[in-house]
Amino acid sequence: MKRYLPDEQAMADFGVQLAQAVDSGGVIYLLGDLGMGKTTLSRGILRGCGHAGSVKSPTYTLVEPYDTPAGLVYHFDLYRLADPEELEYLGARDYFTDDALCLVEWPEKGEGMLPRPDLEIRLALSGLGRELTLAAHTPMGQRIIDKLNKNDHQA
Repeated sequence: MKRYLPDEQAMADFGVQLAQAVDSGGVIYLLGDLGMGKTTLSRGILRGCGHAGSVKSPTYTLVEPYDTPAGLVYHFDLYRLADPEELEYLGARDYFTDDALCLVEWPEKGEGMLPRPDLEIRLALSGLGRELTLAAHTPMGQRIIDKLNKNDHQA
């Protein structure tokens, strides 16, 4: 599935739609160069889960937990991770439970230590906006894409 988003607001709005397409829990990888909108998309997802407070990038803390009305959401930013083994010291495995939604920016930095994603979203520059490419890796990921496609056709 591909989606063109012309600006930051469209990215945040898509995050809300994405959150509404997630039943409960799951792992979503967010891939793309610096400045592509991964954190903006994460903010939209958190808003869609009912989080009303501020959302900061976990670049220095590596993970920020959010207890939202839709359930637990963990926002990871692994950009500064020097070695995937560091995730073991953080107790990262404890975050990836069936009832938690885990958003992982820069998942390639944690290769070998992260669970397989349900959904992978690649963000790339396209004109003045961004093109998102969504790929399902599990039946849950495919259900999310199917719901997004269904909502597109109803809009």
